[in-house]
Amino acid sequence: MVYYFLKRALDIIVSAVGLIILSPLMGIIALLIVLDSPGPVFFAQKRIGASRWMCKGFRYWKKTDFYCYKFRSMKHNCDQSLHMAYMEALINHDREKMKELQGEEVDAYKLVNDPRITRMGYWLRKTSLDELPQLWNILIGDMTLVGPRPSIPYEYEMYKPWYRRRLESKQGLTGLWQVTTRSSADFDEMVKLDIEYVDNQSFWLDVIILFKTPLVVISGKDAH
Repeated sequence: MVYYFLKRALDIIVSAVGLIILSPLMGIIALLIVLDSPGPVFFAQKRIGASRWMCKGFRYWKKTDFYCYKFRSMKHNCDQSLHMAYMEALINHDREKMKELQGEEVDAYKLVNDPRITRMGYWLRKTSLDELPQLWNILIGDMTLVGPRPSIPYEYEMYKPWYRRRLESKQGLTGLWQVTTRSSADFDEMVKLDIEYVDNQSFWLDVIILFKTPLVVISGKDAH
């Protein structure tokens, strides 16, 4: 399809140019991470994605996995059990458990009070700058600029069957729910917005989402 050709072309151009232009900023971020806490600059985590395959003349989406790169925003080698427990409560709409894990009532569907996050990491997440290394994931074809966010394997195992429609598109750096609700949407609402994107994706919708993304990030609304 022409759409997927244009989408991939846009991915390559924007990610390549972005890596070049943003390299000084990324160098400064790397230095600040090193000065802030011990551990590597980058954090690589296995994520669930999807890619288009063809079989007997039919195209379909196949679940894949890849390593997603971020600037490290947490203490090195920290335990993932807190986030696993929070994701289970979030998916099951267990607000009491979410409140217990947060330590207080928080007006966001995200683990805000996370003791694993470093001082530098809090700022990186607030500004979404921790995601910049994913431009490399986009350049090599693991991800795309616009699409549903890639899931962590243990999160994917908790999915309700209808959630898996998120995998009918390549996973992206930004998407419809990020420019619509960010952390103010519960998990079902987030997935519904991802599915809305899957059902209506087009080159122009991608361009609109890309233009909206920096405005949303700069505004800081619902960012944690």
